[in-house]
Amino acid sequence: MQNLLHKYKYILPFFVVLSFLFVAAELSAQTRVSTYEAYIDRYSGLAIEHMDKYRIPASITLAQGILESGAGMNDLARRSNNHFGIKCHRGWDGPSVYAADDLPNDCFRKYDRVEDSYQDHSDFLLNGGRYGTLFQLSVTDYKGWARGLQKSGYATDRAYANKLIKLIEDYELYRYDDKKYRKGISRSERDSRRRAETAQVNWTHQPYITHGLVYVIAVKGDTFGSIADEFGFEEKDLLNFNEVPEDFPLSEDDIVYFQKKKSRADKPYEFHTVQVGESMYSISQQYGIQLRNLYRLNKKSYEYIPEEGDVLKLR
Repeated sequence: MQNLLHKYKYILPFFVVLSFLFVAAELSAQTRVSTYEAYIDRYSGLAIEHMDKYRIPASITLAQGILESGAGMNDLARRSNNHFGIKCHRGWDGPSVYAADDLPNDCFRKYDRVEDSYQDHSDFLLNGGRYGTLFQLSVTDYKGWARGLQKSGYATDRAYANKLIKLIEDYELYRYDDKKYRKGISRSERDSRRRAETAQVNWTHQPYITHGLVYVIAVKGDTFGSIADEFGFEEKDLLNFNEVPEDFPLSEDDIVYFQKKKSRADKPYEFHTVQVGESMYSISQQYGIQLRNLYRLNKKSYEYIPEEGDVLKLR
């Protein structure tokens, strides 16, 4: 193990120099939906308020609101202020409306105000026994929450978790789960604090090689900035290598590459079967493939959301 660390001590500075010669890998421009952005601007404060009170991630609340209500524009939301697709269920004695869903004439709850829908959504998750384990997760673990909601049966859509994760990542909704962002701490202040907190002499991460690429595994509390400081990288280079925007949150066990990813997977990896909660991005990280190439290999547009059981080409 010591020999491996000694080896990388001399190899990694070489990668740092090369990083300035690489053409930055850019995420393909996402066309943002203006109605989604307007919805986020309007209801982010309410979602944060419920997160602080009930420990439901604001990112999850906003993503579900967008997905279930068409950003407040679908017929159910307009007629009943129901932004989360909550059905009447046994015991509901409030107003209701009927609409086609799993059945041609399903019963949905009706509210006087959108704020009442948000409150009922929080109560529904808190008091519904099947969602109890979600509250053991970190409030910043939006991926765990998305997967948990699907597994607990919030929706019958096999791609439900993936759709939530894609919305959260496309619109950077994870920022609303971050107390530093919400308190308005400036980027320069955050950077200086991060450098002070992570300044160290010895590495705390073990570098590895997979698919011919050097990487480390993120641990709890990591950021791209802290890993960059530890190994002498510029944070922007790590963001480019891993194809993510500024302030993208790292989760425990995430892969962080120190090089530009490849155009296709190495042999023998030919195909991948999509599992619950996976996104095109997480699959691209797993195999060290550039995200845009994964879309191209499978002849998919950037609007494509993989469903559980889909088979994707890797090379």
